[in-house]
Amino acid sequence: MKKKFFALMMIMMIGSAVVFAQETKNDGAKDEQKVEQQAESKSSASSIKYIAAAIAVGIACIGGGAAVGKIGSAAMGAMSENAELSGKALPFVGLAEGICLWGFLVALFIIIM
Repeated sequence: MKKKFFALMMIMMIGSAVVFAQETKNDGAKDEQKVEQQAESKSSASSIKYIAAAIAVGIACIGGGAAVGKIGSAAMGAMSENAELSGKALPFVGLAEGICLWGFLVALFIIIM
């Protein structure tokens, strides 16, 4: 379990580094200091925004996956003893999957606003 979590965290960190890598142009022209500061603050604010969105989706998906795993295994165990419980157990699995959707919506709002 720890190896899978570590591998997932490494993939997320490497993926975010690849996504946020940016090329810069150097025209050789000198801009005013205010323009440079504004551009730098906008760049850092936008990169923080994307990192926050990635963290929101990542944590929500990890939590949703853990919840679906535990609820799904309990539901399968209950259905193996009594097949009539399948209708009562499946909505709980769907609610656990909804956690990922909420993380996606939060990330979407972070990016848009």
